[in-house]
Amino acid sequence: MQDSIHSYMKVGIIHFMIYPETMKGEGPILETLQKICQDDFFSAIEISWMKDPEIRKKARAMLEQSGLTVAYGAQPTLLVNKFNVNSLDTTERKKVVDFLKERISEAEELGAKAVAILSGADPGPEKREDAKKALVASLVELSNFANTKNLKFVLETFDRDIDKKCLMGPSDEAALIAREVRNECKNFGLMVDLSHMPLLHETPKQSLSAVKDYLVHVHMGNAIMRDKTAVGYGDQHPRFGISTGENGVDQLTDFLKCLLKVGYIGKKTDSLPIVSFEVKPLPGENPEVLIANSKRALRDAWNRV
Repeated sequence: MQDSIHSYMKVGIIHFMIYPETMKGEGPILETLQKICQDDFFSAIEISWMKDPEIRKKARAMLEQSGLTVAYGAQPTLLVNKFNVNSLDTTERKKVVDFLKERISEAEELGAKAVAILSGADPGPEKREDAKKALVASLVELSNFANTKNLKFVLETFDRDIDKKCLMGPSDEAALIAREVRNECKNFGLMVDLSHMPLLHETPKQSLSAVKDYLVHVHMGNAIMRDKTAVGYGDQHPRFGISTGENGVDQLTDFLKCLLKVGYIGKKTDSLPIVSFEVKPLPGENPEVLIANSKRALRDAWNRV
């Protein structure tokens, strides 16, 4: 592709993944946030909880100065606390929904445009349909609450049988859930991640074709699944092209072609869609080097589109 990639999408990066020391809402949030805000390759950033109100205030000011489009990922907050938004225990599910409403309010405070979550644990075939009903109920309530804050609400699909073992899950099933929620909540949509597709045993074509009518956010990343003894096995988002991984430039090229085909990315007169890197350093790796690796992979892939 000869046209600039920035004419087709807002290239973003997930702050709390490339700097995982911030994932629990603490640590060097402002220092690491500044590094991304200074990098004009990026047009979007995904942040998560910041427990200190003063840090949130300073982060909001920095993000406003940067001009970056901001999205809020609540996935770490659920994973750290082992919360299940589709719990069959009504009391537990209410607790999680109330917790996520606090995250939605925090996202508004930080100037985000959308909030994303993941589903809870898959309970197995016998209770799966009941869990789906519970998930829909939670998503409708949370989407309606997010709408009062003028925010989109997004569900990201994860693997069901390798690492996170979430209810959602296969793309065709996620599309059915999305259709049900979208009937009531127009601000709801789905997120897919290139790194999750191998873990879901899906190709980009299969995944994107299934969810295209509800797709509102996209991640680019890698996964390790063939060697269970490899460092970074599972849903750990290693760098592109790692020898034990599933995704490199070829797979990223195919993914971008599929995103074009389903109409998610393209030259648009209104706002461009976000496509974010989700990359996490393995032990001993440097975050800034991994950011450069990601840019090179994307640049090479785009040249092949």
